[in-house]
Amino acid sequence: MEPINLRGAPFRHHAWLREAAPATVREFHALHVYIDHDGTPWLRRDVVSADPTPRNPLALRLMAQDDAPSLYLGRPCHFTTGDDACNPLFWTHHRYGTSVVDSMVRALRGFLDGRRFDRLVLVGYSGGGTLALLMADRMPEVASVVTVAGNLDIAGWAALHGYSPLAGSLDPMLRVRRAPPAREFHLVGGRDENVAAALAAGYAKRFPDATLIEVADFDHVCCWARDWRALLAGPSLRGAFGRRIADSTD
Repeated sequence: MEPINLRGAPFRHHAWLREAAPATVREFHALHVYIDHDGTPWLRRDVVSADPTPRNPLALRLMAQDDAPSLYLGRPCHFTTGDDACNPLFWTHHRYGTSVVDSMVRALRGFLDGRRFDRLVLVGYSGGGTLALLMADRMPEVASVVTVAGNLDIAGWAALHGYSPLAGSLDPMLRVRRAPPAREFHLVGGRDENVAAALAAGYAKRFPDATLIEVADFDHVCCWARDWRALLAGPSLRGAFGRRIADSTD
């Protein structure tokens, strides 16, 4: 993977690019963009972390198994200690706020400038799934969104755990989607006690065109990275990632 720095506004974003293998690079027109979870926003309920960088960047582990051209787009204030725009609000209560979403959109568009892809797929794990949905509403070029154990109902999630509401954050349940919306595929673990499957079911009732895929034996962490390659190749996500296009000259 090639580390790159992308400029959003007001944040800088650390990213990693994984090009397709030489034998397959001509078969793809798609770019898969991976977005990770919230990291470590709090050390305890009353102690904010000084560094929200994820200790286990699970979305990066997913991307490592993806043969398509892929970009891991780091969230604001992750993997850095020198961004003057960073403030603990942006990894706690405002973690899904307008300034965060807009900065990630700007960083991704900066990466896409001068590059040609005919399909853009956002893949978000946990809170990264929240951001993927919010970004897609601002990016008509996004064809599909795939969430993995995604937090699709912020208010419901906070109430479930007895957390204070994330004032300053946007909630996918309450948003007005672009027209036409990106296709949505939501993978949920039947044993997930962090982002309960019932929350995703409520989201699917709100947006019935979204595809909900429950994996009964998985929880919030296990076993997405272990089985990601099989999930990518399986029939459930075929409509999300599209088909490979051979003999491309683009």
